[in-house]
Amino acid sequence: MLFDDWRKQSPNALLMKNFKYVLALTGLMAIILPQTANAQVTASPATPDVPATTPNSAKPENSFFKDRKFYLNEDGSNFIKLTFMTQAWLRAADYNPGTTINGMAKSSGTDIGIRRYRVQLYGQLTDRVFTYAQFGENNFNNIADRKMGFFVHDAYGEYAIDKTRFSLGMGISGWQGLSRFTASSVGNMMGIDLPLYQETTNDVTDQFGRKLSIFAKGKLDKLDYRVAMAQPMAIQKSAGYNPANGIGSNSSFSARPPKMQYHAYVMYQFKDQESNMMPYNAGTYLGKKNVFNLGVGAIYQKDAMWRLGAANDTISSNMLHLSADVYYDAPIGAKGQAISLYGSVAHYDYGKNYIRNSGPMNPANGSNDPTILNGSGTAFPMFGTGTVAYMQAGYKLKDNLIGTTTLMPYVSMQYGDYERLSDAMTYYDAGVNWLLAGQTSKFTLAYQNRPVFNTIGNTIDRKGAVVVQYQVFFN
Repeated sequence: MLFDDWRKQSPNALLMKNFKYVLALTGLMAIILPQTANAQVTASPATPDVPATTPNSAKPENSFFKDRKFYLNEDGSNFIKLTFMTQAWLRAADYNPGTTINGMAKSSGTDIGIRRYRVQLYGQLTDRVFTYAQFGENNFNNIADRKMGFFVHDAYGEYAIDKTRFSLGMGISGWQGLSRFTASSVGNMMGIDLPLYQETTNDVTDQFGRKLSIFAKGKLDKLDYRVAMAQPMAIQKSAGYNPANGIGSNSSFSARPPKMQYHAYVMYQFKDQESNMMPYNAGTYLGKKNVFNLGVGAIYQKDAMWRLGAANDTISSNMLHLSADVYYDAPIGAKGQAISLYGSVAHYDYGKNYIRNSGPMNPANGSNDPTILNGSGTAFPMFGTGTVAYMQAGYKLKDNLIGTTTLMPYVSMQYGDYERLSDAMTYYDAGVNWLLAGQTSKFTLAYQNRPVFNTIGNTIDRKGAVVVQYQVFFN
């Protein structure tokens, strides 16, 4: 096995022992550090993705290779822009017990894949009309369907009734509720992956986190808000759906025609204001902004879940998720150093004993051990009814540390107290980003560690993976 030495250290016990101190330290830093950074920062550059809205004295030069924009008017406030991004993984991992790949038993392995590929086309067509489209693919590896092609991530239009305070839009989009990284800007995340558990219905009743919805968003002074009414997608069209599984004693998503879902998320932005031109929130600004936000959010859907009752009758239940989070990202030194902190606590209610495994770009597709709850490959119980907490912290070292490049180490942890499990679910990863050209070109090396549960909810083992990612972000 690849990680026997690590497991001898009982990481689950160590993590549980120190978890409360980690959360306390994160909260203390989020309170103290804004004061330190504020003394060093007098102005903050604009977010790179945000177009200039102040008219220029001369017409901007149309140069696609300069900033991927084609200007539509004299002052450059109306434009069309194109971007793309690739994230490729090389991974060595210990697999869950019973894992099979096309029927062959495997205990560990190495795989290569395209974790994400994205193409964005968006534009401010008039002073009030904005449109956004995103295409791409996720999790393409050697056992994925070949020539799977792009699929639509986002396609929506938006009209600004008030340019700052109130805009309305409709389509398929990431404008939704709950928490900061429910809609994340994957091109500038700090870690090797985002906290996927915050995409609470990922590819079950949505399209990789995107919803068919009508939404409203805006800024009221320092209060940034978004609300939406979304129509869930049919569970029958989700990956792996099998009607023969029927209804069990534990809650699952109902196969009845779904009722509307309601979303809200509000952030109070104490310091620099973040752009809300698009729904996706940055992981880190690498010291280019001084941001300190508190956020709260919710998702609600009536009769979203069902299960069998004691009398073999069908019991429907509502889905309700509540979340609060804090985000701090700022420069802290004179040589380009920066810090990034994020913490979140949420209560997820999917109904009685709901649990769902997830394994990003899973290298395996089968299991021959019915006593293992995790399923195959690198999957683990990521989602469930209960309370879940998450924290991440990173530190960007000084600019030009290694030639013209620098490093940003980070650590993150997800802790789930899920109703279905007898033991707490703790998942974490730690790594370092080698920023060759900011987020445009970077390598990330990470170690991930996950628990393995049996079907009665007890932790029986821990497994690890080492992942190397190379990202190219043409933005």
